[in-house]
Amino acid sequence: MSKNALIGTLLDEQATVSMSEICLACSCRSEWVLELVNEGILEPQARERDEWYFSAISLPVAQAAQRLERDLGVNIAGVALALELLEEIRFLRAQLQQP
Repeated sequence: MSKNALIGTLLDEQATVSMSEICLACSCRSEWVLELVNEGILEPQARERDEWYFSAISLPVAQAAQRLERDLGVNIAGVALALELLEEIRFLRAQLQQP
């Protein structure tokens, strides 16, 4: 059996990321992040767009949304549905693993 090292970043649920940090990490424009917010994929923690911060968990969600859109050609509404279904699958699998 081969031993593979996993490399990643642990995200604290209390940590936040700014819109510009999401744009930088995803190499995208703020208009795309706005589309994710309008579709309910991401939820900002402030009302004013200039003050938007997101939970750190939003970063991998945005990256997954980007992969679905880029690699599979899924539109934003389809991305929202796919992410919701993937989360439901994770929840159901966790339920099955409980004793």
